[in-house]
Amino acid sequence: MSEVNRGSRIGGWTRFVTARPRLSLLVALVITALAVLAGSGVGDRMGSGGWEDPAASSTYATKALEREFPASQPNLLLLVDAGDRGVDDPAVAAEAERLTERLAAEEGVIGVGSYWRTRAPALRAEKGDEALIAARIVGEEKEAGEILERIAPEFRGTQGLLEVSVGGPVAVRHDIQTIIQEDLLRAELIALPVTLVLLVMVFGSAVAALLPLGVGIVAILGTNAVLRGITEITDVSVFAQNLTTALGLGLAVDYALFIVRRFREELAEGAEVRDAVGATLRTAGRTVLFSALTVAVSLAAMMVFPQYFLRSFAYAGIAVVLLAAAAALILLPAALMVLGNRINSLDLRRLFTRVRKGTAPADGTGDGPRPGAAAETGRGWGRTAALVMRRAPLFAVGTATALVLLGLPFLGVKFGTADDRQLPSSAESRVVQEDIRSGFSGSPGGGLEVLGEGGATSAEYADYRDRVAGLADVLRVDGPVVSGDHAYFTVLPRGEAVGQEAQRLVRELRAEPAAFDTSVTGTAAVLVDSKDSIGDRLPLAAAIIVVVTLLLVFLLTGSVLIPIQAVALNALSLTAMFGAVVWVFQDGNLSGLLGFTSTGDIETTLPVLMFCVAFGLSMDYGVFLISRIKEEYDRGGDHERSVIFGLQRTGGLITAAAVILGVVMVAIGASRVTNTKMLGLGIALAVVMDAMVVRSLLVPAVMKLTGRATWWAPGPLRRFHDRFGVSEGEARPAAVTDGADGPGASGASGASGASGGSDGSNGVVSGAGERDKARV
Repeated sequence: MSEVNRGSRIGGWTRFVTARPRLSLLVALVITALAVLAGSGVGDRMGSGGWEDPAASSTYATKALEREFPASQPNLLLLVDAGDRGVDDPAVAAEAERLTERLAAEEGVIGVGSYWRTRAPALRAEKGDEALIAARIVGEEKEAGEILERIAPEFRGTQGLLEVSVGGPVAVRHDIQTIIQEDLLRAELIALPVTLVLLVMVFGSAVAALLPLGVGIVAILGTNAVLRGITEITDVSVFAQNLTTALGLGLAVDYALFIVRRFREELAEGAEVRDAVGATLRTAGRTVLFSALTVAVSLAAMMVFPQYFLRSFAYAGIAVVLLAAAAALILLPAALMVLGNRINSLDLRRLFTRVRKGTAPADGTGDGPRPGAAAETGRGWGRTAALVMRRAPLFAVGTATALVLLGLPFLGVKFGTADDRQLPSSAESRVVQEDIRSGFSGSPGGGLEVLGEGGATSAEYADYRDRVAGLADVLRVDGPVVSGDHAYFTVLPRGEAVGQEAQRLVRELRAEPAAFDTSVTGTAAVLVDSKDSIGDRLPLAAAIIVVVTLLLVFLLTGSVLIPIQAVALNALSLTAMFGAVVWVFQDGNLSGLLGFTSTGDIETTLPVLMFCVAFGLSMDYGVFLISRIKEEYDRGGDHERSVIFGLQRTGGLITAAAVILGVVMVAIGASRVTNTKMLGLGIALAVVMDAMVVRSLLVPAVMKLTGRATWWAPGPLRRFHDRFGVSEGEARPAAVTDGADGPGASGASGASGASGGSDGSNGVVSGAGERDKARV
């Protein structure tokens, strides 16, 4: 495709998004209002599970047991405290029996049993002061949650001589869902005003600072409407709402910062408003589009996993990324057309500090009277880049080694499953489960169930039970309970319910021969199947992320080496996050400060989720930096100068974006649910490390070491890029480029008129004239 055709196509897009800017904004306002209505109540329709593989053997066994033996799969537990009377007191027993009958009469409740009916030791506390009533609430998560909300108030609290607390898996899930929604609202109330303050500090102008928030709100509300529609088709995890808020605000800030900053640069160089918008879309707009695609691909990779917990983040992530990009590339240009030079209005910082004449805002794109003042902030990043490149081997080896060391704790990771301990210690369902763990010897709900199908004789069932009881990791075998051609055994493992012994026992039970068909379920079996399914699909997910990222970065740069560097350095930037996750959340360091209970393991799906999200965000920053380096390299052909220029112009921008996203993620990480806390704080650490360590130290050091070979590509790939690739500096109109260059700049190589490319004394790009000084 010729340059003329490309320019025409881009010009057509500019005309489309700027033709009727006020009408575009009005339509967007109406669509956003409809999205509010469409997305209302989305949290109530979401589930709090989704960690199991729906095609796994354990899932099949669970559903079969629920169908054939409802009492074998209780998900509701009433903890009955009889006090000093003890659970065997006749008056207590009579009251408990009436309570059991009331529960059995409730619609949607089946398989009701209790200690007073069965005299099962596992349902009686060792001290004799507490006992359990167990039942199953029928239906999927949403229906079961609604039934729980209806009946729990009738049974909770004082019931005659008894004090009753409500627990069990269905109560744990309900508490998780409720707390997450409350915490999300609190996080939004914290993140939005703090983000606005930070944006005012970055832009200087309150008008400019409001634009990223507008883009974020559109993306978040639109995504909620999309998720509401998806809940009509399939299950969606309530945890996905946290990602919607974090990415909606974070990416909106990233994209709007990049676009608004470029627009203000063009205005500072004397361009008319429409020309400035066109130049912005041709440059920063393309970078935003490529960035959005890389983030979306990283999140889309979670679609290959069967767990709806992970798939939910793909639904939410793809929607919020694409909506944020669409708002940034359609609505934001319309707003810029309407605002024009008023984008620089209302410098609120003047209310708090005396602004020296000529001082620019923190992003270097302000409306100060001195055009060259915008370079002031970028000089520090230029000096950093020059220093790093002078000592490139030291910085490359030292930084990489430090990141690897920070990631070493991850070598000791232990995978587990989420349970009630991710709830705050005051949650009723957690209190019940803690009492059961500490006071009941039979570990109700902690065993493995073996489903037998096809029918067998009593002798065959007894032979199987005896052989299972002889396994080294078995504490006790109960059963069989027989109904027609189906039977089930309850096998209690030694040690933790999901410990290594229990997981090993799952595989032993599945390998144990029997005269009938067997399948195993239980918490440990679900964990084993989840680990297997994730391990099987992980190479495919990684391949999707790597291959598509390599292709997109190649289309942006035309280099073979840069895409490989980008993938490798991005992966390296995540080591600190993974190391911290194990050191803090698995090993329990800082648990008192952060307010959570360590279970000694990490939920199996979380590292996958955190990798996909953090890798995508790291690529987001990487694309911003690489595109600016590529633009300068295309203009002047000086490799080292281009690296320094790129960091000088984007270092402050990337850092500001990372800090703002970090604030949002920390607000999410303030959740009382441990998994959400881990997600928020872990990704906050990853993006800050990426922006402040990898982008400022490792990238320039590695690019210095690779030299001009960084831009090499074989002939066929060069021709492919010439035909299909793009770059931020492509087809730049003369009115806003070369004409602004200082003396000595000529044609496409104007930037190469810099003497020496970079000045070691001040560490900033020199000789590029007022064009360079007017930008960050």
